[in-house]
Amino acid sequence: MNTPQRALLVLLLLALTGCAATPERPETVRQALFGLGERVAEQVAASPTLPSPATDQVLLLAMPAVDPELGLSDERLMESLTRALLGLDDGPQVLDWRPSLTEGAGRNQWRLDSRLSASAPRLQLSDRELLPYRLTLSLRRPGRDQVLWETHIDGALDATAL
Repeated sequence: MNTPQRALLVLLLLALTGCAATPERPETVRQALFGLGERVAEQVAASPTLPSPATDQVLLLAMPAVDPELGLSDERLMESLTRALLGLDDGPQVLDWRPSLTEGAGRNQWRLDSRLSASAPRLQLSDRELLPYRLTLSLRRPGRDQVLWETHIDGALDATAL
């Protein structure tokens, strides 16, 4: 076997080895929460409450409430939600909500509340531990208690990535 054929064979074997390897696990919290943030953005964008296109709307993102059993900080989830919502094509403007923003809120402003809670005991698999969760999203007008839209997202986070 000559050198070019040997090099081609080595490259082919390396490519096949990469395909047969186990899939990579998320290595950081940002990666672990990336999919969840995208699901949130899709749900909010599909909300019948927000006018479409939402480019003239302002989404005031409240600090999420996160169940301590999940071992995840409020700030980490907030970062993931913010990034995903900002990544929407023709999506709303996204700002962190603060109580001072309630005064003089315009008709184009919406407050998004989120609550991430453990929905079941931890699941121990042979290679990792999963944390089942339920994320509740609520849209309301700033300064008002009435929920205008609400949805739930259920799933599980890989505990090794948190």
